[in-house]
Amino acid sequence: MKTFNKLALLIFLLIILAGCSKKNPAINNIGDATSDNTIVLAAGRHLAPGNYDAYYCSKTLGVWEPLITGDDNGRPAPALAESWQILDGGKVWVFKLRQGVTFHDGTEFSADSVVKNFDRAKLGVKRSIFYGLDLNTFYPGLEKYEQVDKYTFKLTFKEANINQLYKMMDFGSPIFAPACFAANGNFNGPAIGTGPFKIKNNVLGKYVELERYEGYYGRKAQTKYITVRNIPNADVRYAALKAGEILGVLDINALPPFLATELAKDSRFEISTNKSGMIRFLALNGTNFPFNDQRMRRAVSLAINRPQLVEALYANYAKPSSNLLSYASPYHQESPPVYDLALAKKLAYEVLGDKRLELVYYFNASEPLQKSEAELIAYWLKDIGLDVQTRSLEYATLVHTIRKGQYHIARLQQGLPNGDPYPIFYSFMMPQGSRNRSSSLGYSNPEVAELLRQVKHSTYEPERQALYARLQELSIQEQPIVPLFNDISIVACSKRLKNYHALTYGLDLATVELVDE
Repeated sequence: MKTFNKLALLIFLLIILAGCSKKNPAINNIGDATSDNTIVLAAGRHLAPGNYDAYYCSKTLGVWEPLITGDDNGRPAPALAESWQILDGGKVWVFKLRQGVTFHDGTEFSADSVVKNFDRAKLGVKRSIFYGLDLNTFYPGLEKYEQVDKYTFKLTFKEANINQLYKMMDFGSPIFAPACFAANGNFNGPAIGTGPFKIKNNVLGKYVELERYEGYYGRKAQTKYITVRNIPNADVRYAALKAGEILGVLDINALPPFLATELAKDSRFEISTNKSGMIRFLALNGTNFPFNDQRMRRAVSLAINRPQLVEALYANYAKPSSNLLSYASPYHQESPPVYDLALAKKLAYEVLGDKRLELVYYFNASEPLQKSEAELIAYWLKDIGLDVQTRSLEYATLVHTIRKGQYHIARLQQGLPNGDPYPIFYSFMMPQGSRNRSSSLGYSNPEVAELLRQVKHSTYEPERQALYARLQELSIQEQPIVPLFNDISIVACSKRLKNYHALTYGLDLATVELVDE
């Protein structure tokens, strides 16, 4: 097994390095990384997908701000809401808003602005490449939202909503100038927020240009102009960074782990890492044999050597896990994943007997590491009677195939949109949960429903910790999905930049500045 992993590592490195050594003409169109005093960066996706996206752009760009954000430990912290008060056992929340804040169009931020943002959210679910904006998800049981006075805003719920602050963190409470909303709730032009940067220009699929907002109420951005280009190919991003065509890379999959390892050897560059809210997992079709049997799901989990997978393919730029709750959550319970091939074989034999099954494992064609990962997992699963064919699909086709229930095994991921773990457990572990249904997981356990009922109404934090710990224990024992690893956020930059530090989500562009040469 050790020999196999070393071979896989060597082959993968050779492929990656060979790809990077090729001259790619795409970088010639990127331009000077600091032309016109603009810092040029790159991401693998366009970070400002525009008018039809719920948020218009990623929070990373610093254009919009939420009412509530998260601190370094993933717990709620003030943003546009300076303070809050919980009343009537959690049925009523009153927020005091920050004063002296203006939107990029010069209009004042107030409770009236917040009401109009809720009016927009009330129009219905808004889709996004980041996280969907759904009033029912982020504000379950919301009965009324209202302005109390110019800088006070109140939410009233049908029942106690103890974890509401966690639900509102970041993507749960974005605030935009009402003037930038169209009648249907989309944007009628560039997003207008209160952040340290405003949108200067946005060319879909190519780049977004940011300009420092001089009227920002807090510490102003250190750089006047930043351009973030969309360079989907990781090899091209890497080559552009090495060539000085860009000064940094950011966002999810900023650099594949082996490219990050290679870049770290070059003294001209710096790598920064942090926890990530993204967890990668295998979905198993639990509505059909053999994964409708908990023993077979456990067998798959026990047959996967996650530390070897992470070392062989991700250069340890990932954290092995069998827990469906991301380690970025303050409620996460550390539980090292177990590799036990003997027990895996025993459980699989109880389900399959002497027969072998031929199955298909689908993965996302746009992520090159997933092919090697699928082949390695298929190699391991042979030992428990599963002959697995691996097949790549374009992401939209992959999602469609899974939603139709026409799959055996599929490689997926789940991000943590805010600090509240409740939606994650509900989505994957309740029969009516969205991920349970859309992925045909077929998982059901009455204890889960009772635990979620209790945690929803508990105001005693130690009890809440214990309830979430039990939910995680059940997820590990019964494996409604088979988690593989938590991502590690990787960003990289030239040493011509400073304060380029990875956060759990993105980085703080407002602190980034160019070092005088």
